[in-house]
Amino acid sequence: MKPPETRRSTLILLAAAGFVSGASMRASDPLLPTLAAEFGVRVRDAASVLTAFVFAYGMFQIIHGAIGDRFGKLRVVSIAMLFAAVAAGACAFADGLSDLSIYRFLTGMTAGAVIPLSLAFIGDRFAYEGRQAKLGRFIAGTLLGQSMGPLIGGTLSDLFGWRTAFGALGAAFLVVGVLLGREAARDGDHGGARFTPPWQRYGEMLRSARARAVLATVGIEGMLFFGAFGFAGAYLKQRFGLSDSLTGLIIAGFGIGGVAYSVLVPRLVKRLGETGLVGGGGIVLVACFAGLATMPTWIATVPFVVLLGFGFYMLHNTLQVRATEMSPNARGAGVSFFALSLFLGQAVGVTAFGAIMDRFGYPGPFVATGVLLAMLAWLFRRFLKTHPIGKSQA
Repeated sequence: MKPPETRRSTLILLAAAGFVSGASMRASDPLLPTLAAEFGVRVRDAASVLTAFVFAYGMFQIIHGAIGDRFGKLRVVSIAMLFAAVAAGACAFADGLSDLSIYRFLTGMTAGAVIPLSLAFIGDRFAYEGRQAKLGRFIAGTLLGQSMGPLIGGTLSDLFGWRTAFGALGAAFLVVGVLLGREAARDGDHGGARFTPPWQRYGEMLRSARARAVLATVGIEGMLFFGAFGFAGAYLKQRFGLSDSLTGLIIAGFGIGGVAYSVLVPRLVKRLGETGLVGGGGIVLVACFAGLATMPTWIATVPFVVLLGFGFYMLHNTLQVRATEMSPNARGAGVSFFALSLFLGQAVGVTAFGAIMDRFGYPGPFVATGVLLAMLAWLFRRFLKTHPIGKSQA
């Protein structure tokens, strides 16, 4: 059955929603010292606003997918944006740190629906052969949001106060949510899938060897990559004595690499296919982690950080495409389960790598991470060869 026609404006608005959701995730990062001074607490106590958002964002994936499948993915994304607008706007009026943390929790809970359900919606509307290019373009908005979030939050806070930063996020959620709501009404995406408790749907996927392979791979990928890369800033600052702003600028290069991938992805898919992308991504990752660990000057690490973003999305975007096929009749649940697995892997990775790097330093674990990611990519490449879908294999 041919998918319904999808307007170009719908994809643009979904990319805009991904931008706002990604920016909201990172906008409070540079505000921690300001919030600590405002509320008379330590910086590490102020970090509860980060923890609250990320925890809610990850854990509520277990219900977003089922709701999107039942009531329509585009409709649920638009409604989630409106609720996120209220929660983000409330942050601007918080009287204390506990109130702000609660509002950030609510923002993460609602904003967390945007990216997985958008991926699932694109999976519903485009044939597998052309889906990776569409998903690659969508993630450009998300990456730009995550890269620019700290800049937006820090600049608005410096110019107008920290409350303005959250108020601006609330306004952005509201505008894009309203426009998406109008688009959903035109599109007619009303869902209709019979509601199945999330644990039953997840149980079905865990009984599928194909789904288990994708979930395991993305969980390990998240644990390895984000566990190590989460300490790249600390490594650069300590080894080269860089300022916070310069360190942040270098790390933002990861997003630039990801955006470059999203621009080139149609040609890359055509030339390399899934297996070539995954294999190439593994090679790029091992080379870049080794380069990051061994370069003698900070400026020499910059291209490796940028290429880390490119190589990561060569692997991760292919995983995203496969995630849209884990449960074709309930893609919302499938992609949300994928996002939950990634989130859990990151959580484990940051904790584990923190202990490892305390004991062994940074260079050795960086190199080991690159080698393990290359091995993971090789194993997933073998899986793709033995479990092809459509005509995208090369």
